[in-house]
This record gives sequence, C-alpha cells and structure tokens, in this order.
Amino acid sequence: MAAETKFTGTDTYVASDDLLAAVEVATKLQKPLLVKGEPGTGKTMLAEAVAKALDKELLIWNIKSTTKAQDGLYIYDTIQRLYDSQFGVDGVDDISRYIKLGKLGEAFKKDEQVILLIDEIDKADLEFPNDLLWELDKMEFYINETKETVKAKIRPIVIITSNAEKELPDAFLRRCIFHYISFPNADLMRQIVNAHFENLEEHLLEQAMKTFYWIRSIRDVRKKPSTSEFIDWIRALMIGGVDPDSIEKTLPYLGVLIKKDEDLETIKQMSL
Repeated sequence: MAAETKFTGTDTYVASDDLLAAVEVATKLQKPLLVKGEPGTGKTMLAEAVAKALDKELLIWNIKSTTKAQDGLYIYDTIQRLYDSQFGVDGVDDISRYIKLGKLGEAFKKDEQVILLIDEIDKADLEFPNDLLWELDKMEFYINETKETVKAKIRPIVIITSNAEKELPDAFLRRCIFHYISFPNADLMRQIVNAHFENLEEHLLEQAMKTFYWIRSIRDVRKKPSTSEFIDWIRALMIGGVDPDSIEKTLPYLGVLIKKDEDLETIKQMSL
C-alpha cells in the first residue's frame, strides 16, 4: 500500500495491530472491510479515524430497518416532477433533474477517493447485503430513467459495520475482508483512555478500570458497559471530584455505565 494511504491510528483512536492489518489488507485488495464487535467498541469511529488519518472525505450511510439498497444508489423523485409539471416549471422533461444520488452514488461520483461508511448493515432486511453485491464488486450501477451507468471514478475505501443482530449472507461475506473488534484488554484500554485525556490521575484510572472490568465480569449483567461508556464514566468521575479509593465501594455515577434496571440491581446486590 502506498505510504499516503497507510492507516496507523490517530491521536484519539487507538487500534490493535490486528485491526490496523485488516484495514491495510482491505485497502490493498480493494475490498470492503466488514467490522463486527460489541456496541461501543469503536466500529463507527474506525471509519472516522481512517478518514482523518488519510485526510479523505467521509461519507456515512446510516442503515435503518426500512433502508433499501436502492436508497444508496439513487432515488427518482417522481413526486417532485409531477408537482413541477402541474405548475408549469421549466425543464420538467429533463429527468436527470429529479435523480438524487444516494451515498454510494455520491462516493462513485467523487473526483478524489473517499471513505464510505455503511453503518450497521445488519439493521436492514436479509436481502439488503445481497442487493449490493454487484455495486460493491464492480463499483458501478445503472440508472434506468436516464439510461446512464454511474461508475466510480476512484474506488472508495468501504468500511461496513455490523452489531451481529442477524447473520449476513455467505455471498456477501465472501466479498469482504472480515475483522472482529474484540473488547480491549486492560493494556489496550489504558492506551485508549489516555488518548482521550491529558494528565489523567493514574490512581483514578487504576481504580476505575478495576471496577469497570469487575462489572463486565458479572455473568448476570445483560448489557455490559462499553468502551465509550467507560470513557464517559471517567469524565463523570473527574467532573465530580470523586475520591479514587471510594470508587469500588460506592460505585458513583453508575447510570453512566449501566442502562438497564435489572443490571443495576444485580450490581448493587453483588457489591453488598
């Protein structure tokens, strides 16, 4: 990979060696990088960090349960055209005026390489990934209304995230480079936290990490706190001026970490 396209992380995004290698391989092979992992492990932030590190524009396609593959290519605004025709607007016969490109279409049209994030692809229906096979493979699509083929001027770097809410089709998986972001161990977590704070008191970090990993170790906690929630919790501890030696016993600002009533009760019972 050319030196100018090598991703090594950023000041605020610490990536494991395995993740850095996955980004490099996906870029070299010109294949989408499919990233899975627990919510809050930095999947979406990865695309932001890659864009920042490589100084490239980031386009984000947020996937919802109602999203269709067509939405990422283009939309033909028939309603606007009908409205314009009723009121005698000039140029109504120019169909191209009513073609609005989606995020994938925008990425293809760019004169410079961009980072395209397809975020939480598993939220869409099961056919959604398969409906994008041709476009992601060949980097082109056809607009029926204007008889135009939109082909990528420069192949975008595609990063796809999934929370593993549902299985993705095998045909889609074969076309991706896959990486699972494991939850950070204590050493990596320390690096991540220190990237977000200047002059963080070491004793505060030690006590917070000890309590945080203890909470995550409790089997009955259904929604275990994530990295992003841990960073928010440390920020709350600092703002509140909490004594580090009291953290393990008093569990201050627990609502920053835990978001389910039953989990709060479980932790409180365990700490008695």
